[in-house]
Amino acid sequence: MGDWISAVPSYLVVVLVLILPGAAVVAAGWGVRNPQRLLLAPAISATLAAAAATIAHFVGLRWGLLPLALFTLVVVGIALLLRRGNGADPAPAGRRTLVTVVLSLAATAAVTTVMFARAFGSPDNIAQRFDNIVHLNAIALAVQNGDASGFQIGATSDIGFYPNGWHALTTLAVELTGASVPVAVNGANLAFVSVLWPASIMALVGALFAQRRTAYVTAAALSAGFGAFPALFFNWGVLYPNLIGYAMVPAALSTVVTALDDRGPRALTRALLLVALLAGGVFLGHPNAFLSLLAFSAALVIGILAIRAFDARTRSSVIGVAVAVVGFGAVMAVVWAVFRTGAEHSRWEPWQNLAQAAGEGLFASPRGFSPTIVVVALLVAGFIAVARRPHGLPVLAVFAVAVALFMVVSGLRIDSPVRQLLTNPWYNDSNRLAALLPLAAIPVATLGALAIVDTARRWATRRSLPRWTRVTAAVVAVVAVFSVVVGPNVRIALAQVHEAYAYTDDALILSDDEHALLERLDDETPADALIIGSPRTGTSLALALADREVTQRHVFGSPSPELLFLNTHLRDIETDPAVCSTVDELGIDYVLDFGRRDVIDDPNGAVPYDGIQDLTPSSHLVLIDSQGPEARLFRIEGC
Repeated sequence: MGDWISAVPSYLVVVLVLILPGAAVVAAGWGVRNPQRLLLAPAISATLAAAAATIAHFVGLRWGLLPLALFTLVVVGIALLLRRGNGADPAPAGRRTLVTVVLSLAATAAVTTVMFARAFGSPDNIAQRFDNIVHLNAIALAVQNGDASGFQIGATSDIGFYPNGWHALTTLAVELTGASVPVAVNGANLAFVSVLWPASIMALVGALFAQRRTAYVTAAALSAGFGAFPALFFNWGVLYPNLIGYAMVPAALSTVVTALDDRGPRALTRALLLVALLAGGVFLGHPNAFLSLLAFSAALVIGILAIRAFDARTRSSVIGVAVAVVGFGAVMAVVWAVFRTGAEHSRWEPWQNLAQAAGEGLFASPRGFSPTIVVVALLVAGFIAVARRPHGLPVLAVFAVAVALFMVVSGLRIDSPVRQLLTNPWYNDSNRLAALLPLAAIPVATLGALAIVDTARRWATRRSLPRWTRVTAAVVAVVAVFSVVVGPNVRIALAQVHEAYAYTDDALILSDDEHALLERLDDETPADALIIGSPRTGTSLALALADREVTQRHVFGSPSPELLFLNTHLRDIETDPAVCSTVDELGIDYVLDFGRRDVIDDPNGAVPYDGIQDLTPSSHLVLIDSQGPEARLFRIEGC
């Protein structure tokens, strides 16, 4: 773990950026006495960063602390105005609640940081997965141009706009520490999984369960107890934008819960603006996350209003439920229609049949991740608690939505109209919906933990057990719930992450040889060099790893006709004069040739780049460096 010293500055920078701006907004608008509200700070900060980066693009400010600070001051001012007439949040009943929250979050942050650092292996390792090419290059390009807006991030892959929440924060890590892109990415990701995600889920259970200390401890522990999230997104994809978007969903959902109890126009306005702020942040994380938030909000709001209507048995309460059903139904119909994905991006096949999908979904153990006994016991206890006391149905309704979506996408045939209707906006990708299961399962498991604790307390009270036995039982319970971090569910997922982050001879993006050659580009090429190479073999990462411009920053994009010509004909440079003239026109100086191994392992993927793979040295293509049998750097001369 000693190697990780180099990532500490990046980690600390992102942690501070996640805490301070959001905490300032919470303090200004709601005060600092309510720990559930303070737990929203990381999600609020992530929202501010994504929004500030986009605003900086329009006003011509270089992305950094200045635009973040200016935008934070604006939002703090708005929060102060909204506080007038509303006052600060009251402190929770128990004085020890804040201490419990801080200790639980700190313990989880420490454990999670170590877990994922070990899984990443080394601070300069990269995930050897397809989408990582564009994400790493997007950070490098954002640093070069001082712009981490969604427009700049989209430009990396030649699209108009791409959600920039993850990129804005990670770019700050590079700019403020001077770390390399891989080191900054790993440091930032450790901050997201150890601070943003657990704080977010703790905020949700605090809102759902009246800020009970048991709820906070349980949620903190369980945030590190599932393989499907966040570990899955470091292996599948990789889906860094989804990671930060999903991590923010529980925090945004908690504001929906608390808004239902606000009364009066001023209080309700303040509550709804906070909901809108975090919903916008979730969207700037990833639109998939926004859709998930909308679906979970519908289940939770309708469930809570239905329970209240059942208790009140008034006409107005029933009308309220009907309005919620119609309103959410209309909004979701529009949103699902707008965010549909094309057939070329939604061809992912199902994994299994419905029965198997139901089993994996109910215990939040998809992809063959073995269930952890403690998690299963808490989920079963939660199911029983809802059966005995239906007031827990809204919590179960959210979980039911997550399980239903997972069953549809992973258990129905690929041409199912229901599958296409419901899960197309998630690209019909079972992995993206599998990752939602822990978000929805943790509140149910927390409900189960509360039911067990309440039953144990009543039993102990009837038998007048001495205090030391209760303290011992509490310690044992805390150790038991934190034991989920070493459960098989997590171990399997982290082992896959470790494999994904390894430089090996058969790695999908960069082998050891290719990585070593890229590290020498600083010494062998000028800073303004333009390099051509097949993006499907990892050569594009010359931008992220060596700060050298490349002709294609991602596998997909819109290459010019001239570049398409060179991709197929550069090898003819000795016999075709058009090759040299095109090289001069584009200003290309070097060729990186990493053979024909394809990043998606597609045997046909290399065909469009036959002109720049497996090249032969010649008078125009001068071999200036090589590493191993396939990693080679050519300089183009004589054109």
